[in-house]
Amino acid sequence: MQIRAFIQVVEQGSVSRAADELFRTQSAVTRAIRDLELRLAVPLFERHAGGMMLTDFGKCVLPRARRALAELHQVPLRLARLRGRPAHGEAEPLWLFNVRRLQIFITLCQTRHMQTVAAQLGLSQPAVSAALKVLENGAGLALLERTPYGMMPSLAGREMEPNIRRALNELGHIPADIAARRGVLAGTVRIGALPLGRTRLLPQAIIRLTARYPAVRVITNESAFGALAAEMRAGDIDFIFGALRNSNDAADITRETLFREEMVLLARRDHPLATQPLCADNLRRARWVLPRAATPARHLLDGCFRAMGIPAPEPVVESGDLALVRGLLLHSEMVAAVSAHQLEHELASGELVVLPLALPDTGRDIGLTCRTGCLHSPAAQAMIDCLREVCAEGRHQAGLPAGALPATE
Repeated sequence: MQIRAFIQVVEQGSVSRAADELFRTQSAVTRAIRDLELRLAVPLFERHAGGMMLTDFGKCVLPRARRALAELHQVPLRLARLRGRPAHGEAEPLWLFNVRRLQIFITLCQTRHMQTVAAQLGLSQPAVSAALKVLENGAGLALLERTPYGMMPSLAGREMEPNIRRALNELGHIPADIAARRGVLAGTVRIGALPLGRTRLLPQAIIRLTARYPAVRVITNESAFGALAAEMRAGDIDFIFGALRNSNDAADITRETLFREEMVLLARRDHPLATQPLCADNLRRARWVLPRAATPARHLLDGCFRAMGIPAPEPVVESGDLALVRGLLLHSEMVAAVSAHQLEHELASGELVVLPLALPDTGRDIGLTCRTGCLHSPAAQAMIDCLREVCAEGRHQAGLPAGALPATE
């Protein structure tokens, strides 16, 4: 409600006109602005005879505030479509304009247990029940359903959860935005880390970021792409770094290529295939470690072998876990198809070798996946800049054009 009052004062230019627009008293709007300024510990307005003028801090807060309220205004429209009603003419969702209430809902969706939510948020169980009742009355639908597995989000609950997550995440970025305006880069960067970026590039970028900005924290999530994309859409992850997906049907996702790399065959240095001709029979008899079925890397490999007139190999192990692949290669006669920079330390030491068989048309674009139109926090933007620098330096050192990166240094 404080954010709502803040935006109306900006749009109307004065407390009195904002009060008329909000159907509230001037004193109530003034109090809301004062409480928000105290909460953020910065002045948001300069008071003049002609009206209220935004300070630099107010200009910093405004984009996040607008985006948070825009997400909440989408909720009744989504629920109306769920009911089969026209998605227009919905009243302003004042029942959503309470941060604690929204936190209770999201935590219930996560834990599925009312007592756990009460304990985590320091509330009584009746307070949690009352907050949920307000939300369900406002929605006009049940948002959670009691099941043997706990309180599961209903269809309506699942429909509105992403908007509420994004709204809370936008509000959560405001303190970091204010700190950046003061010249102090702080906050937390949450990165979805896919296998192709985790070995060298992402660690180098994180080291560079944290050396420049000691107050920044980094949290990585190593889930599969589908899970990472869902969290990114909800605003729980800032961006994904790794192999880009080629799907063009996701209008809410943008991709930026930072480099491209072909796959290679790797084995331990004394592997029999390291000294034997790589004929079709030898390849068929090899014990393979391959990416999981249905992954982009696996599709590329299968197509590559078919193009060479060799049946796609049957894997002994399917895994995207680099530590597991490394252990299998070093301690067995298995062969793996991976990007060389993922195991470049083992290649440099001579523990692993690249087998003399090119894998054409297995190049993958590696880069950033972001939610379309997202407003990155200052810390997340700094992390992205560091990743761009690290990838550009790798290309420059090897004398390669933009979009390419050496397999090993």
